[in-house]
Amino acid sequence: MGIDVTVERVIPLPCEQVAEYAMDWRHDAEWTQGIRTAELTREADTGGFGVGAEVTRTAYFLGKRIDYVLRVAAYEPPELLDMVSVAGPMPMHVTYTFEHLQDGGTRARIRVRGDASGLYRLAGPVMGRRVRSSLIKDLRDLERQVSRRRGG
Repeated sequence: MGIDVTVERVIPLPCEQVAEYAMDWRHDAEWTQGIRTAELTREADTGGFGVGAEVTRTAYFLGKRIDYVLRVAAYEPPELLDMVSVAGPMPMHVTYTFEHLQDGGTRARIRVRGDASGLYRLAGPVMGRRVRSSLIKDLRDLERQVSRRRGG
């Protein structure tokens, strides 16, 4: 069963600020639902975070602990961060995009695609709704965190 969920939110803050915060794996647990820890477990070929880097996340989804590794497939700050899973319970592809708006705000978008298998296939009808709900909360929390850091 395939999952393909996209959510977006207009955040009334500059694109560079929103993207810089969201693309920094060290903030994952602060704004992404269910993530308890995130660790850079492989640096990009050029060092640090970028294409080829891998982030290992520990999360909880549908009451189960999930450990998975996302590899950066594309990294074009402040517009795009695209990651694919290389280890975990199911194949998934996560894309973050950030668009400059004329009023100085940001259109933030998250797309998650995946192939539910094993136990997750049984939860298939629920998964799309749960993923959408989680992503909506992620973007709400992203706005809160960036606003808080900005002092507003």
